[in-house]
Amino acid sequence: MTNSTLMHCTSIAFQKDGWLTVALLRGSSGSGKSDLALRAIDMGCAELVSDDQTLLTRHDQEILASPPPTIAGTLEVRGLGLVTFPCCSDVPVGLIVDLVPRDQIDRLPIPEFEEILGLSVPKLKLHSFDHSTLAKLLLAITRPESDIVR
Repeated sequence: MTNSTLMHCTSIAFQKDGWLTVALLRGSSGSGKSDLALRAIDMGCAELVSDDQTLLTRHDQEILASPPPTIAGTLEVRGLGLVTFPCCSDVPVGLIVDLVPRDQIDRLPIPEFEEILGLSVPKLKLHSFDHSTLAKLLLAITRPESDIVR
């Protein structure tokens, strides 16, 4: 088993329990990956890890996210171009967020997980362009699972 992989996603880091934790934002072109990352960075609640591609490496019982060197510190802002931002590396992954059309989201979803490099990572679906999406993402990344009743 390889201990690293490149994933098509935008990744941003949030504070959780005094440590940084990454959310991997996945979706098709135009689904709002970079847009949601920009909103989180602009609100001051997240830091950029990587846009469009994220290098994932297994280290013991954690998956660490880093930007590939060729795109480190850049975020595509649709209608503006590539914009430079500070970025962080080697941050543990805490959540996968699949950005989907609104009608694909369950009101009370069953908890889902996905295996990455042999480790299980929590996964959820959100619609990037709802006004509440950033608030939902913050709840999902910062609240303990026991706070969420399904």
